[in-house]
Amino acid sequence: MNFKIMALIVFAVVFIYRRMINVIRLRSANNKIPDNVADVYDSETYAKWKAYHYENEKFSLISNTVTFVLEILLLATNAYALFAGLFPENQFTQILGVMLLNSFVEVLMLPFSWYDTMVIEQKYGFNKTKPKTFFADAIKSYILTMILMVGISSMLFGLHESFGDWIILVFAIVMTLLILMITFLFPVFSKLFNKFTPLEDGELKEKINALLEKHNYKVRAINVMDASRRTTKSNAYFTGFGKMKTIVLYDTLVQNFTVDEICAVFAHEMGHGLHKDTLRNRFLTFVQMLVIGVLVWLTLRTPAIFTDFGFESLNYGFAIILIMSVEYAIFSPIFSLCVNYFSRKAEYGADRQAVEEGYGEQLKSALKKLAKENYSNLSPSPLLVKLEYSHPTLSQRIAAVDELLKEK
Repeated sequence: MNFKIMALIVFAVVFIYRRMINVIRLRSANNKIPDNVADVYDSETYAKWKAYHYENEKFSLISNTVTFVLEILLLATNAYALFAGLFPENQFTQILGVMLLNSFVEVLMLPFSWYDTMVIEQKYGFNKTKPKTFFADAIKSYILTMILMVGISSMLFGLHESFGDWIILVFAIVMTLLILMITFLFPVFSKLFNKFTPLEDGELKEKINALLEKHNYKVRAINVMDASRRTTKSNAYFTGFGKMKTIVLYDTLVQNFTVDEICAVFAHEMGHGLHKDTLRNRFLTFVQMLVIGVLVWLTLRTPAIFTDFGFESLNYGFAIILIMSVEYAIFSPIFSLCVNYFSRKAEYGADRQAVEEGYGEQLKSALKKLAKENYSNLSPSPLLVKLEYSHPTLSQRIAAVDELLKEK
């Protein structure tokens, strides 16, 4: 059995599947917009949205095809083994060699990222990123990714050496804890890219604090992020967990939305916390890590996989690359199907929380504003929603909120 040929076939099949999703997204632009969200875009804005949608998807097809060609060439030519052979023969330097070559693809794709941000996003009025900020972000992201990938690969080596066949469970536990740690430290990492300032005293802060006190919901801080440095789009999110949770509001949200609309968005986010949605996500993450742990175990027990790609022995960095880009990619659509299903249910529950807090109408107007600002697809294919969407469509959410308001 030639594992290299099998891997290349799977890699190609995954690429074709993902490009089919691109095509479905392109075609969904022609779907009729539901009546309950027909007021989001006027005719001029809708024509602009269509142009943006088509340009984005076509560019995505091109850039992803280039990435695919680069990556499959690296796999087909045994480039990882050849490049790793230039480094001293110890596990850490071998891992470093493989990850440096893997990151070379990211460097080569930088012009595509530039075009996406500085040309397409700029053309449609979304981009606020300056060239200096763009390259600073790219360098920071590259360094963080390298540290993370080399760290995970080195950790895999240490776990395999220490625990052998127990690696399935141990890897799942350690990776879940690592993800929790990254979530906990996310506010620290975010400061490498953005500035955060405490929300100013006033009506908005008073209303948010009133919601928190009503449910005895503890947070560490309410911060405003300078998102306008990079984009005109708006958002809000919780980060961290436990009593260390932080509320983050985009400055674009604070500037462009009414106080009650922001409270509606906040009540929705708070709903996720009250309903323990984050805890369910942690369980799903552990299941995901278990699946990857099984793939790790199978891969490390099959030395022929590595020799077929030109290695003389196990390379833990290449194992991570192969597992994530080929092996897990087979299961990823199935896992996403399940995760997205539960995620969409959770979104309905969080919307219900906003309605119960008395912000139903404001939630509807906020969701419509967010859809318009973010150039959302108002009529995606139902198949696309099942496969890709972690949130219900805007039309589905508005309809559900209307039903809740009728009940009230």
